[in-house]
Amino acid sequence: MNYENYDPSFPDQPVVDLYLPVWANLPSFRSKPAFIWAEDGSNGATKNSTITYAQLNESVHSISTQLLTQLQRGDTVVILCSPGLELVEIIFGCQRAGLLCIPVFPPDSSFTKENYHHLVRVLSQTKPKAAIAHHDYIARVQHYISLSSDNHKLAEMLQKLTWISTSDIKDKKVSSNMGSLPYNGCRPNEMYLIQYTSGATGIPKPVLVTAGAAAHNVRVARKAYDLYPNSVIVSWLPQYHDCGLQFLLLTIISGATSVLTSPGAFVNRPGLWPELISKFQATCTPVPSFSIPLVIKRGGVDKGTQPISLWSLKNLIIINEPIYKASVDRFVEMFKPFGLNPSCISPSYGLAENGTFVSTAWRGNCSNAASFRHIPSHNKLLPCARLASQREEEEDMDIIVVDEETCELVVDGTEGEIWVSSPSNCSGYLGHPSLTREIFQARPRNKVSRCFVRTGDRGIIKEKKGFSM
Repeated sequence: MNYENYDPSFPDQPVVDLYLPVWANLPSFRSKPAFIWAEDGSNGATKNSTITYAQLNESVHSISTQLLTQLQRGDTVVILCSPGLELVEIIFGCQRAGLLCIPVFPPDSSFTKENYHHLVRVLSQTKPKAAIAHHDYIARVQHYISLSSDNHKLAEMLQKLTWISTSDIKDKKVSSNMGSLPYNGCRPNEMYLIQYTSGATGIPKPVLVTAGAAAHNVRVARKAYDLYPNSVIVSWLPQYHDCGLQFLLLTIISGATSVLTSPGAFVNRPGLWPELISKFQATCTPVPSFSIPLVIKRGGVDKGTQPISLWSLKNLIIINEPIYKASVDRFVEMFKPFGLNPSCISPSYGLAENGTFVSTAWRGNCSNAASFRHIPSHNKLLPCARLASQREEEEDMDIIVVDEETCELVVDGTEGEIWVSSPSNCSGYLGHPSLTREIFQARPRNKVSRCFVRTGDRGIIKEKKGFSM
């Protein structure tokens, strides 16, 4: 069935969750898959689970209703669920309940390994009222609390939480009469998410995201990447981090279908990624730049278990600077015989402090594969942004390069710090008022302007393209 007659950009909804019932109530969308979870098997075959738009909308309604029997709007909750469809349902359920959520990968419940330190950071900084987790995980945590003698601080923080089992909020049926009820979910100016920076250049910081800023960010990204109800997205990005979360939201506002799998499955077998693109005839896929050489080395066309066909792919989004042209060139040469069109390469730039998306150097409707060779480069890097004046839909996303010492604009061709101003700008760092003023309320010297976010990333504008170093 062709879904392209429905334009998800009209009318724009103030928050992402409001798109979901719009799609779910269209007869042609009720059975349309919203998300497909692909579990990689030991023999290379995948086992798939699907949730349709109607099922997701009903589940989100049920989850939000059950959550509000134990919590109040505005409460903060940490989500400790493994990646999968259940995590997707709970993230959207929290938004519809008007809760502030923090998705965190659940560390080993023995808390003897080093991977629990991020959870300690989250609990200390965000002070959540409740935690949502699988029943078995909660039982193991309670056992740890009862026996804990080594880490009293962690045990005390865990004990203070109200623990909510996923089965208690998912399996109970509630009235499905949603249409007669006023929307009580997160409003545009309300915080709906705390997402942590990656920590690649420092200690991870908690970024406060309003529901309105998130909706604006994915609307701009949808237009930039030309996503529609006919789009099929394949993503193995972590569902706990900014870009992985963004593509969950992008799926819903576009009315698209997303095929998801875990980062662990990709790292274990990089060839799974092109296999999923081939199997589901994906049109769009986001990957971090480090995955390109990894696939070349460990996931080439002769190392998979399924045939490769990339003819359907219109948008291969490469994120996380730096994006080296030589590495992308090798990837293109490897997969071009299997249908990869070089014009689908979409180097992009983003950061958690702006929701995620900032800009892309993708040329949209350009279908000339040979033109990929003529993309300008700088210091062996591909551009990851275009100036706002070149893309009408990004006209409210202002990107400038500034001398970080003087805070003055630099001339084109001069390196400096990238600053970004847009309605997607997040509200600041939780618990860091002075750092919030410094990073989120910057203004270039000798210019009357709105506030900019200082990214801390070095960049340069060259030939009307933006490069992140």
